[in-house]
Amino acid sequence: MLPRLPYRIQIPMGLVLAVILSVLLVSVVAAQISARSARLEIVSTVQRVVDLLVAQGKPLLAQDDTWRAFTLLRNTAALLPQTEKGQSRAALLDAQGRFLAGSDPLRLPTGEQALGVLINGRLLPTTSDASRSITLTTPDGGMTLVEPIRSDDNQVIGFVFAEVDAAVFAPDWAALSTPALIGAALAIIVLVPLGWLLGRRMAHPIAQTADCIAQIGRTDPAQLQLLLPQLQDPELDRIAGAVRQLLIETAAAQANEKRALSAERLAAVGRITSVVAHEINNPLAGLITATRTLRLHGDAPDTRTRSLDLIERGLQQIRTMTTALLPQAKVEDRCLTADDMQDILTLARATAAQHAVVISSELAQQAELCVPSTVFRQVMLNLLLNAIKAAGQAGQVHASLSADAHKVSLVILNTGRHLSDDRLQRRLSTDDGNDPNGFGLWICHEFTVRYGGGFMAADAADIPPPFTTRLSFWLPNLTRHDPQKPAVD
Repeated sequence: MLPRLPYRIQIPMGLVLAVILSVLLVSVVAAQISARSARLEIVSTVQRVVDLLVAQGKPLLAQDDTWRAFTLLRNTAALLPQTEKGQSRAALLDAQGRFLAGSDPLRLPTGEQALGVLINGRLLPTTSDASRSITLTTPDGGMTLVEPIRSDDNQVIGFVFAEVDAAVFAPDWAALSTPALIGAALAIIVLVPLGWLLGRRMAHPIAQTADCIAQIGRTDPAQLQLLLPQLQDPELDRIAGAVRQLLIETAAAQANEKRALSAERLAAVGRITSVVAHEINNPLAGLITATRTLRLHGDAPDTRTRSLDLIERGLQQIRTMTTALLPQAKVEDRCLTADDMQDILTLARATAAQHAVVISSELAQQAELCVPSTVFRQVMLNLLLNAIKAAGQAGQVHASLSADAHKVSLVILNTGRHLSDDRLQRRLSTDDGNDPNGFGLWICHEFTVRYGGGFMAADAADIPPPFTTRLSFWLPNLTRHDPQKPAVD
């Protein structure tokens, strides 16, 4: 849970927990040391009492004075720890290891054998084994001492028996834990406010830096740089410096993005302008030729009718194309007819005459031509003009228009340099319509993408002589999908 809290809370809580754990560990170690020291002190006290009884009991054993022995034990045993609670006892034994006198006559009765038998659950050594000082401990922590008393000629004339129960050695954990609890309480009282202030001081620059990071992309980077704190801590200053560098790079990236967007908009405007100029200029040459024909031969009714029809359809194509550029405009276009192909051939012959190029045509119509007339007229005119330029001086161009229930196809052949499909696709993908000389091909490709058609070049082996390049363009014939033949949008 602690890692989920803010730093201003984690820091004081961490300090308090560290101090409490330290106090507890120190208290546990101190309690253990105190318990060991207390045990050693008790053992030392018992040993001093035994030494005193050895010194004072020697003449009493020599005189077999039981009464004075009781008096000695009553006065001396009071020095043992917790004698008043019956947890410590002492006695004088004769040379045969029998009780001569004891501080607790009920538990240490006079005259009964002590050495070599069980006394209070402890098996005491025999008189021969007790010729030297012996200290016995029990599994529960109790202790029994047997000290021999020797005469002046170094003969054992008796023994001092001292017994301490395990309860005497039990440490007072409540008393030992009181200082630890007091220390922990004082640590909490002192360190919580101090840690709180320290945590706020440390967390404030971090929170300020985090706020700046959160506002990147929504606030001006220059303004965010002013909000970054100036820090003295080297680690925090590295973080703030990294954020400051990020803001500088973000500001530069935004400036570059604005410039790129402006350049892209200008490029888009230039592309649209170039496309419009290209698509308007293509039919204008033929329309100008038609007006000249009308001026020279306008007296002939047939010539005048054909010229006026050509001019009207050409202008209608230009109007439809320019209307499509207007936002929210709904352009309704008619289906293609055979007259449209004748119009395009008439418009292209003006350019063909300049290059002495011979144009031939073919119409194979097995179904109605239900494709957008403006789109198909643009494609036919673009491909014818490109073919005329590619054929070169005195070249040949052949245009074939066919239709079945599935699609309407246009095939343009010329005698110029061979154009493979790989070269055509590379040109379409690299030029992307930015080259004014490649607008015609690029526009044809865009129409195939928009209407779901196809545009490709044939291999040299599949082209009939004398032609060297064959371009095929087709769009789906809407009569297959909708017998009612709605207006083409």
